Amino acid sequence: MQLKPINQQVVVVVGASSGIGRETALRFAKGGAKVVVSARSQSGLESLVKEITEFGGEAIAVVADVEHFEQVKAIADKAVDYFGRLDTWVHVPAIGLFATFDNTTPEEFKHVIDVSLMGQVYGAMAALPHLKREGRGGLIHVSSMEARRSLPYQSAYSSAKHGVDGFVDAMRLELIHDKWPISVTSIKPAVINTPFWNNGLTKLGVKPAGVPPYYDPRLVANAILHAAEHPTRDLLVGDVAKILDVLHRISPQLTDTLLLLVGFQFQRSSGVPKSEDDPNNFYEPVPEHDRVDGDYNHLVIPSISDFIEQNVPLQWGAIAAGSILAFLAAQAWNKS
Repeated sequence: MQLKPINQQVVVVVGASSGIGRETALRFAKGGAKVVVSARSQSGLESLVKEITEFGGEAIAVVADVEHFEQVKAIADKAVDYFGRLDTWVHVPAIGLFATFDNTTPEEFKHVIDVSLMGQVYGAMAALPHLKREGRGGLIHVSSMEARRSLPYQSAYSSAKHGVDGFVDAMRLELIHDKWPISVTSIKPAVINTPFWNNGLTKLGVKPAGVPPYYDPRLVANAILHAAEHPTRDLLVGDVAKILDVLHRISPQLTDTLLLLVGFQFQRSSGVPKSEDDPNNFYEPVPEHDRVDGDYNHLVIPSISDFIEQNVPLQWGAIAAGSILAFLAAQAWNKS
């Protein structure tokens, strides 16, 4: 399966007004792609398109709410009407609800599912006919490490992310079976420093936070751009995401123990009260949060595994180094 170089692509980025989506749209445009950006926030999209055009990029905006299939379909149709085709669809939007399960209403739980799961479903449904007409392309779904391991206070969000993996895996198999050269990628970030934590509806009495460390949203954008040119099944972003994934596979009980130690305390920011009525994007966008970075820059760390994963020469170097060390260890063992 071969994907076009980024500078030859028409890319749709849904959820582009802030955070990962905004940085991803900027990166695609800087790489020479023609970009269609979408979100609920008209002001966020306008400022993004302005930023892109100022450095010579080409972008158009479509205001849409991913809860509604017809609005999502309109994004794909606009991309094809304006640029003539669609090559890569990147779907990012999700909303956060921070509350215990028994303090979550049925309507709130459903709303998280409608945005964070059904929105992803609608994106794939809207994009696939256009990708099939082109005969190739990529679907990139931004999920979460919570697709592999749920966290307390986030039962609805974790459910949505598990659901994303469910339909993506089934859809990928169907495309392979029917011999469609369409790449389907699930991106699973660890805790990322975006305005997600500002935007979440909280019933905890304080501003919600991620379990540190945090990672730079640019790492996720790197993974998305990598997947847009290199067919990839899954990409976990952030060393902690990979460690937690392995730990959970080995021992879910051990993961439970770890999360009992850190999962409750660290999702409650100390000294920053916040009520359910304070600004959040659960039902409406918050324009002042239309930016890439969140409030936790001081807790951001680098990720070594992501750097290696997206650099093929380094991958081979790591494999070679590991093989040499294993060989030397075996030799030393035999001589002892």
